[in-house]
Amino acid sequence: MTMHPRLQQAFDQSRVLKVISGLNNFDHERVTAVVQAAEQGGATFVDIAASPELVRQVRAVTRLPICVSAVVPEQFVNAVDAGADLIEIGNFDSFYAQGRRFEAEEVLALTQETRSLLPDITLSVTVPHILELDRQVQLAEALVKVGADIIQTEGGTSSAPRAAGTLGLLEKAAPTLAAAYEISRVVSVPVLCASGLSNVTVPMAIAAGAAGVGVGSAINQLNSEIAMVAVVRSLVESLATVSRPVATRG
Repeated sequence: MTMHPRLQQAFDQSRVLKVISGLNNFDHERVTAVVQAAEQGGATFVDIAASPELVRQVRAVTRLPICVSAVVPEQFVNAVDAGADLIEIGNFDSFYAQGRRFEAEEVLALTQETRSLLPDITLSVTVPHILELDRQVQLAEALVKVGADIIQTEGGTSSAPRAAGTLGLLEKAAPTLAAAYEISRVVSVPVLCASGLSNVTVPMAIAAGAAGVGVGSAINQLNSEIAMVAVVRSLVESLATVSRPVATRG
């Protein structure tokens, strides 16, 4: 597996910012706005729904690497043919509200099936935050063994901040930060910390052991592209404030 050169460099420097438009977001106009804001703000790559049409549209407006997310392995094939640079099993957040759970066995099976369909593409896999933390760590190790190139953590939907302001931001990020800390110490691949992050907590993700962060709702819930660009830039600047020795991973 050869990772996109831009991604490899950013992961090596622990400076990755993935902007997520949403696994179930097929609104072409909305996704395009998010992607353009991501590029203008200095993001590393974008993560969109696994739709060939969407991939082609996004490819026409950005030079950023394109990741596609899905929970159905077959959907990746056409998206990769359309020009996706890497794939992600996960961004499960949109399913939790529907009562849909992803257990460790299912995520592992999805990873094996996806890897058999696409043996050479860069593959990121999310570890569900609904699992106990020790089980998340065990799953991450198993996922790497069957071919995951990147492990993504999540947790924003599992936290209900009781405080406002900065304290609330810390509470919201706690689950995904904890997962990034534990998982990054046992796997040899990069860990991407996602869900519930802000410019306050992004440096904490890197300090905890992540090589990068994924941010979605903080950007795509905004109605102004100028505001979206501003948030992306603040996150990029926040990433630049912290450095982490590569040796802490693995």
